[in-house]
Amino acid sequence: QVQLVESGGALVQPGGSLRLSCSTSGFTFSNYAMYWLREVPGKGLEWVSRISSGGTLTTYADSVKDRFIISRDNDKSTLYLQMSDLKPDDTAVYTCGRQCSAESSGYYICPFRGRGTQVTVSS
Repeated sequence: QVQLVESGGALVQPGGSLRLSCSTSGFTFSNYAMYWLREVPGKGLEWVSRISSGGTLTTYADSVKDRFIISRDNDKSTLYLQMSDLKPDDTAVYTCGRQCSAESSGYYICPFRGRGTQVTVSS
């Protein structure tokens, strides 16, 4: 079955960096665009970044542009998110997903996604 497992979340000070990983199995990873999203209590799933199946096309939410970098290793079926210059507003549970789409609310849904990893940015 399809599995996505995130790791790398932690408590970090403002201005710090983290690298998140999403290990996948149960499907042909290289066939799919992949997403990073984040969720805070009381809000929906916010889109963070997307990468094409081959890794050549990346897009970012304005709130993270120039600070986060999405990448993938298709040989390892793993997705990454390099996060730098972290801010308290980046505090959230970060999750990776496949086949995600936006709802009318602007939040996203993903039929396949992991349980997430907690990122807390605080001094």
